[in-house]
Amino acid sequence: MDEQLPEPLDVIAVGAHPDDVEIGCGGSVARLVDQGLRVGIVDLTDGEPTPRSSGPEQRLAEARAAAAVLGVVHREQLGFPNRRLFDGFEVRVALAKVFRRFRPRLVLGLGDKTPLASPDHAQAVAITEAAVFYSRLTKWDDTFDGLPVHTVPNLLCYFLFAGVADLPAAHWPIVVNIHGLLDRKLEAIRCYASQFPPEKAHIYPRVEALAHTVGLMGGCEAGELLAGSRIPCTNDLTGLLLEV
Repeated sequence: MDEQLPEPLDVIAVGAHPDDVEIGCGGSVARLVDQGLRVGIVDLTDGEPTPRSSGPEQRLAEARAAAAVLGVVHREQLGFPNRRLFDGFEVRVALAKVFRRFRPRLVLGLGDKTPLASPDHAQAVAITEAAVFYSRLTKWDDTFDGLPVHTVPNLLCYFLFAGVADLPAAHWPIVVNIHGLLDRKLEAIRCYASQFPPEKAHIYPRVEALAHTVGLMGGCEAGELLAGSRIPCTNDLTGLLLEV
């Protein structure tokens, strides 16, 4: 391994803001960590300003606390502006540099826009997909500061929604069994006290109810919905079907 590169991450989960990953796929992240994988989180923005937060320092502290709950070994923020996040060359390259630096085998990214919520989420979909593509492009050393090319083998999306999501076109669903991890997911979300004060405590039963609904769809007690553009393929049918 190049001495200038850090230890690889097996998985990188990308959110537009701190708390996106926790809400959308926090249980899956915890499951991957418990299986011995090195997982990182990248927030494209610091998520600020928001009505009840004192500023970026508080939100960063909350994000670090949530990462510790989930067992994430690396978290970073790329510093693009909250509320003004747009898909563009600069942010694509910045995220692709993270992928080249940490060489993940799996990227988890937002899967769809969130009507009546932040438009940053829809932008993050395009940014993450483009960064996965940029990460593998050759003959572009000057753009990527000489970081080696890295092909991300797998890209799955997660969802922020009030109900069961409609999958993007040509995507196939995967339900991740998060039985035994739902409390940990909720604990990570609770780290964001500035975003979910007592008057917004309704989010917790909603997250719990959705996990049980998705779990019912997948044949487990609690689940999270992921999706990918490739039909899942396995050489271990019993492991795939009987592990739940």
